[in-house]
Amino acid sequence: MNTNELSKARSRILGLVDEGSFAEIGALVKARATDFQPAPKAVPGDGVITGYATVNGRLCYVYSQDAGVLGGSMGEMHAKKIVSLYEMAVRMGAPVIGLVDSAGMRLEEATDALNAFGLLHLAEVRASGIVPQILAIFGKCGGGMAISAGLADFVYMEEKKAELFVSAPNTLDGNYTEKCNTASAEYQSEHTGLVDGIGSEEEVLREVRELVGILPANNSDLAVRDAEDDLNRLTEELENVTDADEIVRAVADSGIVVEVKKHFGKEMLTAFIRMDGITVGVVGNREHELTPDGCEKAASFVNFCDAFEIPVLSLTGVRGFRATVEAESRMALAASRLTYAFANATVPKISVIPEEAMGSAYVIMNSKALGADIVYALQDAKIGVMDAGMAAKILAKDPKDIPETAVRFDEKQTAEAAAARGLVDEIVTMTTLRKNLLLALEMLFNKSGDQPVKKHGTK
Repeated sequence: MNTNELSKARSRILGLVDEGSFAEIGALVKARATDFQPAPKAVPGDGVITGYATVNGRLCYVYSQDAGVLGGSMGEMHAKKIVSLYEMAVRMGAPVIGLVDSAGMRLEEATDALNAFGLLHLAEVRASGIVPQILAIFGKCGGGMAISAGLADFVYMEEKKAELFVSAPNTLDGNYTEKCNTASAEYQSEHTGLVDGIGSEEEVLREVRELVGILPANNSDLAVRDAEDDLNRLTEELENVTDADEIVRAVADSGIVVEVKKHFGKEMLTAFIRMDGITVGVVGNREHELTPDGCEKAASFVNFCDAFEIPVLSLTGVRGFRATVEAESRMALAASRLTYAFANATVPKISVIPEEAMGSAYVIMNSKALGADIVYALQDAKIGVMDAGMAAKILAKDPKDIPETAVRFDEKQTAEAAAARGLVDEIVTMTTLRKNLLLALEMLFNKSGDQPVKKHGTK
């Protein structure tokens, strides 16, 4: 046994939780005899430390895999300890945080270890939508543990040593680690959409603490804390601003923004903020095009918010869909998932249109048609079908009528015209945007959103 590795597994827990709050469970658990290991030696906790603690004053259940004990490999009793932790977390309504550093399945236990992974995945699926599941990866996370990462709600990776893979880079046909390290934190955060943040070990633990502090403890917990900002604060600094990041920082309590999936689909912002102490999920267009990555990222985020009763605020500034061969191969499916997520969500939904909101891309970004409860638009916002010049070329019967047709068409694509049709509830200014949003959140706080009875949807 490597005592340095053992202390590392425990030190990660101590670096995450509130000082003096960790209580270990199952420290005396040990493996049973197997065909390949008739008399297994007793090892500390069977390679995983499990217990409960507070993180930012909130109860959490934590496991930390111990790479110094059998490589942190997954065996029958190793999995049983984690499954037991999940069962307690669901009963108590508290998040589960996994600190991953595992060599994978324990071969000596053969099918017992294989079954152990299945039992772990079952526990993860049953807990999904009931308590938040967060994984932080510090070493290897391969095979079955990679599936656990995919089942988690949020995943973080240490930027230099962590590896996440179903198949290691060198086993991929035509690839090797030096050519494309598909297991690296950089690759996983930028290309797969699985990883929410990367950094040093200390930075990862700090981000997990920050996330736990803003999330609800469970799907019945109203994520409301004492407000730490002036309810009447104006946002004059936003005049003439359409940038989603600047808007979010300005309207958030104390300017605090917890962004997730920050390196993936950067054209779409997904983040948690507080407004009057209420946790709100924000989806915002950073670019004027919807992309497959951005749609998938936003859809997953909205689904999480809906499962945990977190209101959703969208900042819509979009002219259309990205028109490339690569984007087209995934666009319809990705866009349909975003459409489904917004339309299916029953939590309070507020939409803000700071500038342009055009075509089908606008419709699927939390429009009134998809069930947005309140839609605000800025005075100069454009809401319509397409560029007026292009429309005029189609509509004008005579080429000389194109300029006049374009002007007439554009007059029907204003915020006032949309409000006249009931597609916009109120035209607001950036100076009062935060106050308008707070009023809407207060009004929608007790929203009831029962859906027609069905087993589940298919997206």
